[in-house]
Amino acid sequence: MSRLVITGGTLLDQYGERAADVAIAAGRIVEVGAGLQPAADDTVLAADGCVVSPGFVDLHVHLREPGKEEAETIETGSRAAALGGFTAVVAMPNTDPAQDSVAVVQFVRAQGVRAGLCEVLPSGCITVGRAGEMLAPYGELAAAGVHLFTDDGNGVQDPQLMRRALEYAKPLGIVLAQHCEVASLTKGAVMHEGSCCSRLGLPGWPALAEELMLFRDIELVRLTGVPMHFLHLSTARSVQLVRQAKAEGLAVTAEATPHHFTLTDEQLSGYDPVFKVNPPLRTRADIDGIKAGLADGTLDAIATDHAPHAPHTKEAPLDQAPPGMLGLETALALAITELDMPLAEIVAALSWKPAAIAGVGDRHGRPIAVGEPANLAVFDPGAEWTVVPARLASKSRNTPYAGRTLQGKVRHTVFNGNVVVRDGAATR
Repeated sequence: MSRLVITGGTLLDQYGERAADVAIAAGRIVEVGAGLQPAADDTVLAADGCVVSPGFVDLHVHLREPGKEEAETIETGSRAAALGGFTAVVAMPNTDPAQDSVAVVQFVRAQGVRAGLCEVLPSGCITVGRAGEMLAPYGELAAAGVHLFTDDGNGVQDPQLMRRALEYAKPLGIVLAQHCEVASLTKGAVMHEGSCCSRLGLPGWPALAEELMLFRDIELVRLTGVPMHFLHLSTARSVQLVRQAKAEGLAVTAEATPHHFTLTDEQLSGYDPVFKVNPPLRTRADIDGIKAGLADGTLDAIATDHAPHAPHTKEAPLDQAPPGMLGLETALALAITELDMPLAEIVAALSWKPAAIAGVGDRHGRPIAVGEPANLAVFDPGAEWTVVPARLASKSRNTPYAGRTLQGKVRHTVFNGNVVVRDGAATR
């Protein structure tokens, strides 16, 4: 049987770093060792100067299909993911129709199998239509393979409903993921509430809107004993609330996005909608808090909140443009460029830690060892490159990093033993 052999790289996984080659056949790792000799019919991927790690897992991606295919499709979004080193992504449920039924979930999964370059994991809604009024059919959706449930884009406003959601989730072993936003505090807001929005004369979005719901739901975790995940936290106080909850032994996990540890609200001084996002860009103090939370493990995962939008929508006036930014192809490089963390900890936050939260730790984020599934990222941590929107794989172009030079570039991605990215280009 012909094999795929990755040669010359430095392996980095839960067990540390070591120089070794990796041989793959039938979707699994069959040999790991120094100086492996490829056979004449083997396929060779050169990894000289590169790190070979478990593939990345993104807990928070908007693929837009079904309903908004002009912005992104499962095919184009998964291609962007593969180019970013991701072998699995969790597709958010704010599609049209929403992912609150088995039929829609099965459609998303089937599209991922048919056209995806990584595993596409449909999430389910916490409430029907993400309307915050009636719980979605958790049992049916869990039986259909859904593990993570969220109303992302909306926070569940009713605390009694959220309590019931947690209680229903407990026997099913599913994870509820909250978008923390008290809607009555953010109505009409376009950016962070602070000195910048006052100077610009724009309605502000207070940090308290996130922190109040986060505090409420931490207390609901305490009451119910049911684990909960918190999406895209953006304030230093939010990080401290999670840190305290973990110190008390509560079953909470949390993520942060690259844009929330790289960009401040001052980027909106030019009224450019590309910098409008939900939750909004915050202050330098909040960035420092997010970075500290990632460094000490309070924040478990780096998740992109990849949110493509068709150009004509992002070119609308700031108060009318939708929030959201691209993130899949720049996540690794932004983490390497901006975070003062060992590379192993960055990879952990991109790979095996989110894999565990997503419920796919049996096949993604696995150690690089014989018998393990071959879902791998090969990247050059020292490679410099400049972000050019037109060269990104997404159908949309709303990246806030256009023209920025970053360090760290994915060279190859292997999904289920197949090369989906070779030398920085998608194979299909």
